[in-house]
Amino acid sequence: MKKRQKAKKIFILDTNVILHDATCIHHFQEHDIIIPISVIEEIDNFKRGSQMINLNAREFARTLDKITGSAVFEEGVPLGKGKGKVTIAITKGINKEIREIFREDTPDHRILSTALDAKKKYNSERPVILVTKDVNLRMKAKSLGIIAEDYETDRIGSIDELYSGKEFSEDLNDELLLKFFEPPYEISFKEVIENSGLEIIPNKFFILRNSNRSVLAFANILTETLHKIDKKNVYGIIPRNAEQTFAVNALTNPNIPLVSMTGKAGTGKTLLALASALAVKSQYRQIYVARPIIPLSNKDIGYLPGDVESKLAPYMQPLWDNLRVIQDQFPESDKQNQAINQMVKDEKLVIEPLSYIRGRSLQRIYFIVDEAQNLTPHEIKTIITRVGEGTKIVFTGDIYQIDHPYLDSLSNGLSYLIEHFKGQRLYAHVNLEKGERSVLAELASNLL
Repeated sequence: MKKRQKAKKIFILDTNVILHDATCIHHFQEHDIIIPISVIEEIDNFKRGSQMINLNAREFARTLDKITGSAVFEEGVPLGKGKGKVTIAITKGINKEIREIFREDTPDHRILSTALDAKKKYNSERPVILVTKDVNLRMKAKSLGIIAEDYETDRIGSIDELYSGKEFSEDLNDELLLKFFEPPYEISFKEVIENSGLEIIPNKFFILRNSNRSVLAFANILTETLHKIDKKNVYGIIPRNAEQTFAVNALTNPNIPLVSMTGKAGTGKTLLALASALAVKSQYRQIYVARPIIPLSNKDIGYLPGDVESKLAPYMQPLWDNLRVIQDQFPESDKQNQAINQMVKDEKLVIEPLSYIRGRSLQRIYFIVDEAQNLTPHEIKTIITRVGEGTKIVFTGDIYQIDHPYLDSLSNGLSYLIEHFKGQRLYAHVNLEKGERSVLAELASNLL
């Protein structure tokens, strides 16, 4: 007897899925995709501007145009071998059932109307699923009996198992540990593996101790050794704990062009990145520090009073504050203090919104992206793939403190980066755990 084939699913996409990942239509395998016409209209409204979301809107429009060519959407346009078809659904307003429940004619309700129509048409033969990153829209859909899901393609599996970049061992034998205190202050991977249960991963950090002594070490993939590391003063800033020592090591290592740092507010992520960049400034043409602009209210910054600079100032001020902390380590007349002012004046040190990156040359740049947890995986990929020769890129952020309305700890670009780059020779990650602000600030961060 011939085995019955599983019915192909029909996925209906919300606007936020497309703006999150401009390549999303290629990630639904053999299943078919319906895009409501109201979504196309919303995408069109996002095409103008220089933010990442605007770039995604334009990229998706180009992708869809390239796929369709001279074809029409009436019967669906094939997405390629092993994939389904994409169709644009034309609806005349919202259907009666939706109108009676929700009253208002909104883009979300038009999407629900399209999903409900498709469910009635196909549900006996094919599952119809609404894909949206909007939790409220998913709840509305489920209340109507429509299957609704988040966009799962770039979500990581578990936040608890996310790579921390370090390993702690309390039971290393003293004979082995003593070797870190004698030239050449390192132990081969082979010897470590034979005499301990440590997991060796390129550029991983270690806190090793026993009852007699302790050491901080780094898995140097070039020499294939665990190498002892010490605290290093970087432009007046001295690490206060093991994780900060690890961070400075990664941030100043010329053989590691990609670094990520996570940690709650007050752990020193941005400060250490800036100080380390200044410490190795002679190796780079420019230091570029950027962060995405995510309004904390429902309104875009365009609605705020004032010119562009005054609108952006509150978002960029924390970066300038960190720079001031570094300058305050030196008297005003000191050449290291004055050097920072001169670098800003000469645009050797640039602090700007991330959207201003467009069109800039990224050759031999020390590039710090702050608040990277507010970027999508697609945006992170776009940034990294634009990096030129001789550039070091650093992503910092708190994966539990996300301002982007459609991202969470599992779907943001910083978590995605850590999950997928773990073990790569060109990458290091450090999770900073201990806050180094005031006792009150640390208590508030933990309790509130």
